[in-house]
Amino acid sequence: MDTRVPPAVAVAAASGQAPRTAFAVLGAISFSHLLNDMIQSLIVAIYPILKSGFALSFGQVGLITLTYQLTASLLQPLVGVATDKRPMPYSLPVGMGFSLCGLLLLATAPNFPVLLLAAALVGTGSSVFHPESSRVARMASGGRHGLAQSLFQVGGNTGASLGPLLAAWIIVPHGRGSVAWFSLAALLAIVVLLQVGRWYRDHHAVRGAARRRHAAVTLSRGRIVGSLLVLGLLIFSKYFYLASLSSYYTFYLIHHFGVSVQSAQTHLFVFLFAVAAGSLIGGPVGDRIGRKSVIWISILGVAPFSLLLPHANLAWTGVLSVAIGLILSSAFSAILVYAQELLPGRVGMVSGLFFGFAFGMGGIGAAVLGQIADAHGIEYVYRLCAFLPLMGLTTVFLPELDRPRRT
Repeated sequence: MDTRVPPAVAVAAASGQAPRTAFAVLGAISFSHLLNDMIQSLIVAIYPILKSGFALSFGQVGLITLTYQLTASLLQPLVGVATDKRPMPYSLPVGMGFSLCGLLLLATAPNFPVLLLAAALVGTGSSVFHPESSRVARMASGGRHGLAQSLFQVGGNTGASLGPLLAAWIIVPHGRGSVAWFSLAALLAIVVLLQVGRWYRDHHAVRGAARRRHAAVTLSRGRIVGSLLVLGLLIFSKYFYLASLSSYYTFYLIHHFGVSVQSAQTHLFVFLFAVAAGSLIGGPVGDRIGRKSVIWISILGVAPFSLLLPHANLAWTGVLSVAIGLILSSAFSAILVYAQELLPGRVGMVSGLFFGFAFGMGGIGAAVLGQIADAHGIEYVYRLCAFLPLMGLTTVFLPELDRPRRT
């Protein structure tokens, strides 16, 4: 990738006009997101192997998720605040280095505490990656912020969907030690992120002369805080519900329908692929019809499907999970861009806060739901979580920040 600043960017920055969308940079950062989240998803994908190999309870399985999710969620806002003040272009490959170390440790861990350390290293890598890569996506958007965030998100969700499939094809037949081969993906990501870092460094220097041309949000501080709380509640409902599927879907299918581990992992791949496909929709649609409309549809629209899921047979469970993945995944890009517009000029802090909160809710959800599954059974978890999307009704309290674009 050419790391020189294109003349068009320099002219745009000098004139105060927004540059064109840098699709090459968006493609690179989305590809890196794919590799990063594929590495993360391997942990979840090999839960059945870890559970049997280390004789873990559902609560311990949830604790693994809690460890890497909380590591990411606690550090991400701090990384975002720090890089808002002082951008760090080369933090991206450094963060991927943590994930590389976590992978190698996961492949060789001799006991449960070392598994937790491996998960923490992968979480640390993600905590560095997400705030700065989200900033790069916004810088490369050319003003099409929803589209840029969706392209960035689709990489991550596609990577997350690949984990179970690769686990079924490679790790299940060859054992946990084969996880080490995926360190090559981390090395590839480091190479790509070094190129992105050079572009970020040069582009940020030119972009410093440009300022926002659109007016800042004129809401009161109380209204902004209230809106952020509503967005936090929506993130809670989305990621608690997703935790029930991403962490325990394979166990649910194996226990409830008697399918094999490989079959269950294939079902999980289909669900996560639907999540990846849906993530591409929310951003560009939000650019056209407004973020709030997308948030309405993507959170509350899942409720009929989530309420039916615990009562469906195997075939309909697959169909409903695809619908849930497609609809629910369109929310995050719209929520993130909406929050960035609430707090203009604080892209790193907002990105770190919302990525971190999302990961934290996923981790806490996995731990809490694991305890519930141990106490009441895995089917009870799905009956209980079915009502979470109804929290989408709180979207009514969000103010309108944008007007839909006319085609």
